[in-house]
Amino acid sequence: MPSQAIKKDRHREAWTAFVEGREAKRPSKYGNERTGNYASKREEAVAGQLAALARCGEIKDLREQVPFVLIPKDGRLQPIRYIADFVYRDCDGLHVVDVKGGEATKTQVYRLKRRLMKHVHGIVIEEL
Repeated sequence: MPSQAIKKDRHREAWTAFVEGREAKRPSKYGNERTGNYASKREEAVAGQLAALARCGEIKDLREQVPFVLIPKDGRLQPIRYIADFVYRDCDGLHVVDVKGGEATKTQVYRLKRRLMKHVHGIVIEEL
């Protein structure tokens, strides 16, 4: 539970943002810092490495934020999807990559979706 000082700082930031007419900064759920179009510095670094491999011709068809349907839409229920950070092909076949910062980011929902990806699509998610 956050200390009183942290709570006061959050309230002060929210009030200052309101007075200045801007949106308040919200701390990241896992403590990561967004950089450009990426969720974390680590994801941005992996994107740079994969882009370099694609330019050299080591990998092909590099795509980012690729959705996979795990359970299709059923009546009023929305489909359950997994969104991969990166997908590419090389001589070994298709690779689905998810950048994880630690054990805290491997939530129960992620672990369930990882199992569904293996069961439904036959794809093993590579974690970096």
